[in-house]
Amino acid sequence: MMPSAATPLIADLHASALRIVAANTGAGSLAISQLLAVPGASRTLIEAVTPYARTALVDFLGGEPEQFCCAATARSMAAAAFQRALFLDESEDPQTLCGLGCTASLATSRPKRGAHRIYVAVQTIDATLCWSLQLEKGRRQRCEEEALSAVLLLNALAEAAKISPRLELPLTDAEQCHVQRFTAPAAWGQLMIGELAAVREPPGCSPPAAARCIFPGAFNPFHAGHQQMADIARRLTGKETEFELSVENVDKPPLYYLEISQRAAQFQDVGVLWLTRAPTFSRKSEIFPGATFVIGADTARRIGEVRYYQNEAHRDEALRKIALAKCSFLVFGRLENNRFQMLDHLQLPPALRALCECVPEAEFRADVSSTEVRNAKPPS
Repeated sequence: MMPSAATPLIADLHASALRIVAANTGAGSLAISQLLAVPGASRTLIEAVTPYARTALVDFLGGEPEQFCCAATARSMAAAAFQRALFLDESEDPQTLCGLGCTASLATSRPKRGAHRIYVAVQTIDATLCWSLQLEKGRRQRCEEEALSAVLLLNALAEAAKISPRLELPLTDAEQCHVQRFTAPAAWGQLMIGELAAVREPPGCSPPAAARCIFPGAFNPFHAGHQQMADIARRLTGKETEFELSVENVDKPPLYYLEISQRAAQFQDVGVLWLTRAPTFSRKSEIFPGATFVIGADTARRIGEVRYYQNEAHRDEALRKIALAKCSFLVFGRLENNRFQMLDHLQLPPALRALCECVPEAEFRADVSSTEVRNAKPPS
């Protein structure tokens, strides 16, 4: 694709209200240069970054993805870019913002064992969209695969901007572009931009805050061990157990609508799920005052580690806020490094230990993790 072929579409993008933060891992850079080559780019492009090295991508996402070239990572990149757009944009109109993510494995100077593939995702306040394309290996040179990436990326932005022009995507008969789309409920968008602190799934009334256990987790996936913990917490405390999924997490890439919808669907016949943007327990305690948090011993250890705070004083202040909110922790054992770790095995700050109650091993032991469950599943 010659740059001039994209000019009309790019001119329409610049004339639209769309405001973009773009992130790409090398592939997609041609599209960024084409956006900048057409007058009006300052109205459209807020920022473009290329987290090319492994460490750069982990830093951009806020955590290490399970794979570095896949659709989920492209969506995480778009989610992180959207949050960056919210932070940088001066118009204060989140409806116009778009996060763009692109990760790909293209031809290089040496033969590749795996497939050549491109993943492009866009994130807006309303929807997550993702395009996945596996290329016919050996049919194109690197520059041609890069040009194809640019077409896919620009068409994705046109979709986000809701403008009609599209560039022709020159595919072979053996190639097909797959599209995933999820349009979110309005409340999810309000959560993402901070207008709501928490969203209940399914929507409805909730019991008094002081009369419940809150079970936070990534739930990727929810498994029998989680269910057993929830049942035991309900029996030991006499409180209803509800689940919490934070779309922002310490040491993990951000979640957005497609991932949220997949994880939330697991709770349809299980119980109440709260969606939050509360990656820390000091923030969770503000949303759920008086709650008993259901956690594993590994989580209890992380809550006390200074590395998750600016310094020891900030950690102690966070623990003080949790105590003032009258929250506590019900701590379940967790298998780590072939040893079942209990609360009493941990070296915790006294202020944290005072908030914790241990579930005896005789009550609960489930040597299973979500990671193991994911790894045991056959490739899709």
